[in-house]
Amino acid sequence: MPSNLVIVESPAKAKTIQKFLGKSYKVIASNGHVRDLPKSTMGIDVDHDFEPKYITIRGKGDILAQLRKEVKKADKVFLATDPDREGEAISWHLYNALKLQDKKCSRITFNEITKDAVKSSIKKSRDIDMDLVDAQQARRVLDRIVGYKISPILWKKIKRGLSAGRVQSVALHLIKDREDLVNAFIPEEYWSLSVDLQTGLAKKPLEAVLVSDGKGKIQIHNRDQVEKIIEDLGGEKFQISSVKTGERRKKPPLPFTTSTLQQEASRRLNMTPQKTMRLAQELYEGVPVKRRGNVGLISYLRTDSTRISETADASCKEYIRKHYGEEFVGNPAAGKKPGSGRIQDAHEAIRPTDSSLDPETLKPQLSRDLYRLYHLIWTRFIASRMKEAVYETKSIKIKAGEYGFNASGSRIKFDGFLAVYKDDNEKTTLSPLIRKIDETTELQPVAYHPEQHFTQPPAHYTEASLVKALEELGIARPSTYAPTISTLLARRYIVKEKKNLYITELGEAVNEMMVEGFPTIVDVNFTATMESLLDGVEDGKVRWKTIVENFYPDMEKAVNDAEKELAEIKIEDEVSDEICELCGRNMVVKYGPHGKFLACPGFPECRHTMPYFEKIGIACPKCGKDIVLKKTKKGRKYYGCIGYPECDFMSWQKPSAQACSKCGSYMVEKGKKLVCSNPECGYVTQKEEDQTS
Repeated sequence: MPSNLVIVESPAKAKTIQKFLGKSYKVIASNGHVRDLPKSTMGIDVDHDFEPKYITIRGKGDILAQLRKEVKKADKVFLATDPDREGEAISWHLYNALKLQDKKCSRITFNEITKDAVKSSIKKSRDIDMDLVDAQQARRVLDRIVGYKISPILWKKIKRGLSAGRVQSVALHLIKDREDLVNAFIPEEYWSLSVDLQTGLAKKPLEAVLVSDGKGKIQIHNRDQVEKIIEDLGGEKFQISSVKTGERRKKPPLPFTTSTLQQEASRRLNMTPQKTMRLAQELYEGVPVKRRGNVGLISYLRTDSTRISETADASCKEYIRKHYGEEFVGNPAAGKKPGSGRIQDAHEAIRPTDSSLDPETLKPQLSRDLYRLYHLIWTRFIASRMKEAVYETKSIKIKAGEYGFNASGSRIKFDGFLAVYKDDNEKTTLSPLIRKIDETTELQPVAYHPEQHFTQPPAHYTEASLVKALEELGIARPSTYAPTISTLLARRYIVKEKKNLYITELGEAVNEMMVEGFPTIVDVNFTATMESLLDGVEDGKVRWKTIVENFYPDMEKAVNDAEKELAEIKIEDEVSDEICELCGRNMVVKYGPHGKFLACPGFPECRHTMPYFEKIGIACPKCGKDIVLKKTKKGRKYYGCIGYPECDFMSWQKPSAQACSKCGSYMVEKGKKLVCSNPECGYVTQKEEDQTS
């Protein structure tokens, strides 16, 4: 009979670990958390030192009963949950729920699920780290207070079923701020000028780009300016003023952290952060490999560190030496450690557990998505241990009167890490012609190419760029980014279209209320400072209840103030001009899961409803009917003709009744200005009301 019991979170992890341990060990899964705060109440005793009240999670009774039976049979229990705050908290909850106080019980952690790592962890078993547990408790309690105190306010003011969160509210605010920047952006016209120069060295001319005039770096704002420059160049001789050849080196990338893996998987594989983390969890816990059983293919996936162990580094370099040659073996600088936390400090970057298990060997045994993600992690890690890429570069400076032109190119001289990890947009631009040119080459202009451009607005957030922003601002932990974005999408506060994230009408309402009533919660600096305090708990420098004690009074005051203000606001249904077809009453505006709709005020006697179209008082430029505010299926606002589908007019920006005086197209509102909807026109003017004021 087994005398040792090992408890992990998931059955897959249990299956992988079981094969490393002898018959004297039994590995069983708890299926995640077994205790949590209750759903029906806040579960925190604010009058008695903010003591949390934990209960058994519904549906976990049978699992706990089974675990208790196994505990009775065992001489010693090892708690082997994940090596982070959450994993430490799960072990602590198991310790209490299974009443292990009188049992030989130890905590073990490992950064990868391999035979050596698991056996080594048993030799280095320890007590539960209460600093890590308290850091997780502090986060959980703070999030619960914010959610349970603010969510009822949202229900009263907007609609039932909404929620606020300490991290999700900041993320929503960032998306709203970015959308405001995009909507207020006024494009500015500018021009570029290039020239084709015949060299006599090849049929194809040399293309050079105008970069300067007698005053320095040149900026061309309109067609008249570019035509004047071309006129000035008419009598000038083009001469090469300098030719410089050199080398440029490109450093190999660092191995993945949680955040950079989410970003790169989104960019290269078009995977959402949620999907990336789910697949990475599978790769970590173990997947079936022929003749080897369940194998954990990557190290722990929740890490802020880019550090690599000496053993993994040596093994990887040996693989590179064998398959690419000694000249490709790099000597990368030591990876950075995270700013805080002993457990995170013990972590490495995300890497393969065995460099020799290359993706192509495993491809037949992995699902398509598991293969693609493992391939990304494996190639990134191998590349991180290789030498930098070396480029041959050539820069040609050309003078024509007071104007300066540049032509340049580069080509890969030594692949280095690019032999493994190459970007699709990595192109060679050092043409044979550029390589032949020297200071004696004569140049003859044969054609000018002026090109009109307009400055582009800031890009909407994507899931990847939002993850990057949250990390750079120090908001929450990378492991929380995926569930945060999932919550915002599930609540319909934001929608995703072609990778871009857009705030919905519902999201705008929630954000507006949070900004007005709870500015501290959506303040980026406050949230980042709170994260630092939580790190202090993990380091044993801050008492976790002290953070809650300092936070709660201000939170309580803000809630009370908001409730008083709301008590003075009577929100009545907006009466529309539409008449109910069934009973003749004026329809009223209601809010549903998908936004506004029209309903008969005679409910429940009359249940008639209609789509809600908000007229903006502007005639459609195509057919003359009313333009109305609409929403896409995912909730993003736009302006369309009420005559759809007969008329297909639509605009993302609010149209104006004023036509463009330059080209006749309709204008759209951008803050206090009107911008021509024709992208090739670029005409901008003040709104008429601003002109008269």
